Amino acid sequence: MSVDFRTAVEQETRRLQVIHPTPEQIPGCMSLLDDFLSCNALGFQLKSLYRYGGQAVCGRKMEDFKFCMSLKSLDQDEKREAWIRRRAEWWATRRLAKSSEDVWDMRTEPLQNFPPKQLIRDLTEHHEIS
Repeated sequence: MSVDFRTAVEQETRRLQVIHPTPEQIPGCMSLLDDFLSCNALGFQLKSLYRYGGQAVCGRKMEDFKFCMSLKSLDQDEKREAWIRRRAEWWATRRLAKSSEDVWDMRTEPLQNFPPKQLIRDLTEHHEIS
């Protein structure tokens, strides 16, 4: 099922409105700044180097913080709507972009004869299960 960007944004907006029903439930600017600073910490960078072979890119976290600061003049409900719109656009872009998961098709039924019964018999004959 392929959707266009506008439809994906609308779907994500509805999902985020349920997750964050009140303005108090969106992250505050200090929380976003903490996320940015944590991302640049030595431990976080070493973990990223170990797991992914490179440094963590923290620019998006700084952009989130700057966006939050730009909302300071809005009232609480307007801040929530602006934050939800921004996050919905980000999620929609991520959903519609290529992914390593694009090569997989979800099975609707289990594989037939898997694991093979002969393999199970061979394994149980050589290794007694106690």
